Amino acid sequence: MPDATPESIERPTDAAQGLPAEPAPVPAPDVPRALEAILMVADEPQSLVNLAAAVHVPVGAVRRAIVELVADYDGERGGVRRGFELREVGGGWRIYVRADYDALVTDYVVTQNPTKLSQAALETLAVIAYKQPISRGAIASIRAVNVDSVVRTLLGRGLITEMFTDSETGAINYGTTDLLLTQLGINAIEELPRISPLLDDGREGFDSDQH
Repeated sequence: MPDATPESIERPTDAAQGLPAEPAPVPAPDVPRALEAILMVADEPQSLVNLAAAVHVPVGAVRRAIVELVADYDGERGGVRRGFELREVGGGWRIYVRADYDALVTDYVVTQNPTKLSQAALETLAVIAYKQPISRGAIASIRAVNVDSVVRTLLGRGLITEMFTDSETGAINYGTTDLLLTQLGINAIEELPRISPLLDDGREGFDSDQH
């Protein structure tokens, strides 16, 4: 019988289907740290069910771990109060900058990270400005590309903000901030130029002799 290859050793498969085996459940003592790692990169609030599926443990274990993380970040039980917090929004959990430091972080982003926006960021910002409030999914549908990283960039620059979470879909809706108005030199979003004159009216696609 031939020796097993490194690939077969490193990637066990499901004998019935020939697929890679499911990751093992996270050990109970490691669940809070595993959730923390996932929440650090999550773009949207994560429900307990989603988190439980991600770490392969029961929902009850995830709920207890979330309570532990909230207490940890809030400095309870003698710990250090962090500059960020774990907050429940729209039926899900996500890590946010603590409100005490919002102004500080905004100032840092604006003054210490003055690099120009990419073309993709400018296009996404224009969609949000003209269509707000608008969800990430709707933005992606209009631009026909994934906009997750671009939205994170705009949020980090303080040019857009999370306005509200849809109660039915759980989708976060975004809008522009006063900082954008300042950067554009206008007093209200209504002062943006109308885009209808710039759009193709379609007349060139028809024969002028047809009625």
